[in-house]
Amino acid sequence: MNIVKTDLKASLLRYFGFDSFKGEQENVISSLLSGKNTFVIMPTGGGKSLCYQLPALICEGTAIVVSPLIALMKNQVDAIRQVSDDDGVAHFLNSSLNKGEITRVKNDVISGITKLLYVAPESLTKKGNIDFLKKIKISFFAIDEAHCISEWGHDFRPEYRRLKPIIKSIENVPIIALTATATPKVQGDIQKNLEMTDATVFKASFNRDNLFYEVKPKKNVQKEIIRFIKTRIGKSGIIYCLSRKKVEEIAQLLQVNSISALPYHAGLDPNTRAKHQDMFLMEECDIIVATIAFGMGIDKPDVRFVIHHDIPKSLESYYQETGRAGRDGGEGHCLAFYSYKDIEKLENFLHGKPLAEQEIGHQLLQEVVAYSETSINRRKFLLHYFGEDFDDINGPGASMCDNSQNPKEKINGKQYVKLALDCVKSVNGKHKVKYFANILVGNNNAEIKTYKGNESPFFKSGAEEDEHFWHAVFRQIVVLGFVKKEIESYGTLILTEKGEEFLNNPKEIDLIKEHDFSDTDDEDIILNQKAGGGALDEKLFKMLKDLRKSIALKKNIPPFVIFQDPSMEEMTMQYPINFEELQKISGVGVGKAQRYGTPFIELIKKYVEENNIERVQDFIMKSIVNKSGKKVNIITNIDRKLPLEDIAKSQNKKIEELILEIENIVSSGTKINIDYYLNNIIDEDAQKEIYDYFLEDAESDDISEAYEEFDGDYSEDELRLMKIKFMSEMAN
Repeated sequence: MNIVKTDLKASLLRYFGFDSFKGEQENVISSLLSGKNTFVIMPTGGGKSLCYQLPALICEGTAIVVSPLIALMKNQVDAIRQVSDDDGVAHFLNSSLNKGEITRVKNDVISGITKLLYVAPESLTKKGNIDFLKKIKISFFAIDEAHCISEWGHDFRPEYRRLKPIIKSIENVPIIALTATATPKVQGDIQKNLEMTDATVFKASFNRDNLFYEVKPKKNVQKEIIRFIKTRIGKSGIIYCLSRKKVEEIAQLLQVNSISALPYHAGLDPNTRAKHQDMFLMEECDIIVATIAFGMGIDKPDVRFVIHHDIPKSLESYYQETGRAGRDGGEGHCLAFYSYKDIEKLENFLHGKPLAEQEIGHQLLQEVVAYSETSINRRKFLLHYFGEDFDDINGPGASMCDNSQNPKEKINGKQYVKLALDCVKSVNGKHKVKYFANILVGNNNAEIKTYKGNESPFFKSGAEEDEHFWHAVFRQIVVLGFVKKEIESYGTLILTEKGEEFLNNPKEIDLIKEHDFSDTDDEDIILNQKAGGGALDEKLFKMLKDLRKSIALKKNIPPFVIFQDPSMEEMTMQYPINFEELQKISGVGVGKAQRYGTPFIELIKKYVEENNIERVQDFIMKSIVNKSGKKVNIITNIDRKLPLEDIAKSQNKKIEELILEIENIVSSGTKINIDYYLNNIIDEDAQKEIYDYFLEDAESDDISEAYEEFDGDYSEDELRLMKIKFMSEMAN
């Protein structure tokens, strides 16, 4: 490795404008420049990229940087070009380039202009690229996102495991491997696969002490997200979702609530993705809602919060994604919404995969469950997972998590810890947490029977507590170091020397009661529920019903025409006291608010003043009535008087589904005229009969009651369409 002799700090100032290195950067660079294989484990925002960018700039030849994502390469190349007056200083070589662009890249490399060449692992396997690289002077190889090598890493890429033989076939030069997330197991995998067990290892602390960690039950999640963001208007944030569909829904939800947000996922065309990413980086948009395809290596220092709408599939993913917050050392709030139902969905994705991959996936998910449900210091739990001890009393950032700021009740855990350790010792190294919890509570399931756990002296010995309690005990004794999880056997428990010491000399020890995350909403329920702000105010609800009834009597119309019950229930949670606020209530449009709203606003305002109600109007959420995003299309086609069957077909819906969509549109306060359609299917007398029923006889808008009233003379669809006509004319 030929090195240009230079002062490192002078080069740092010349190229990057910094007068001092951060953390271990200088030592890492010196190690690489001396020709040693070098392994860097440094958290997101720690400055990993500079560890290979600076040596590449000052060494003879071209550094080959293996990177997993095209978007990441582009971001890195754009950044490094800013330190040179020649754009050829950095290039990427991947499938996004055409032949002309590839020729230009190779010419710049051959001429010695290019100091950093970013390649995808797939590109390195192509014979043409290998032959080309054999002809040029290479300074070193940098393997970025090196955790992709390990099956235990959160983003395993089989192509990464083939890198070492290819590198050896090109040129025997030093390798620097870098990752932001590596447990001891993953670290060993990386070094073994790259044949760099002799590497100089630099491992920075994983503690990002400016980040605040919080986990909430996945309940009223859309409302919670709006509430959270409304208190941080103008601040930059990322919201991660597992599916493209959810990304689109949440982005739309934010937009209708006047929040500057854009979606980002692999289903968007490349130009749109690039545009949205650039708008986020250039502060033309505050929030990106994304799948995990977004953010790897994105160097935006002032991301102030990262929200996980869905819990990730591993703690490595969680750590890396939260690490995109507060990279400048400023505020960084990491909020995750957790429901065990999400874990079950992720487990379903593992079906059909090879058994070993399933075992690894299940083990990684159980670590996510443990982190989410734990009541101990989240920073301590997270750092323990990455093999780092942390003082949760005096350590940097010790108070920066929900569990520290709102501590749960502690109990004397001496007897529980001893019982759990004795149980583990009885079958040391053979079973996982769930097995031991089942033994202690006495669950005689198939696994217990197979391994004769029901014959264990510990069977039912902890039956006074439930399985959830015992899982909490095991999580805490793992973090305390009394037992460890054997990674090679997918998480079986082994008693440690520290655990043996406790059994020989039991001492008083506190355990913390765990969170109960059993009360969470199903995702589909969340999408369709009204935007409530709290519990129903029964007293106000009765007053509103009485008011509605009195107005209905005066106007000689059914009460449900004025406001339906769900709308009034929401009023008792949001307490709207002016027209603008009333129009934010689900099912209340401008027309309905102006027609019926004044007495309701006056009643609520008086009630709020008399009862000193603390309103949460800053957090009112406008809901998305038509979550399919085709509401405008439906209204437009009805205005064009297209047959409903044709509209349904164009949206790939059944007619019943389309009618439901139209009902939702009308209930939100939009006036729709479907007379052109009704006149073709129901004669004038029949229409009048049904209309008069809703006007004079109906006690509610329940279609089943109407169906019984007419003894089946009209179909449910006909009755629903007439109700749409009635509600549109009378209510809107």
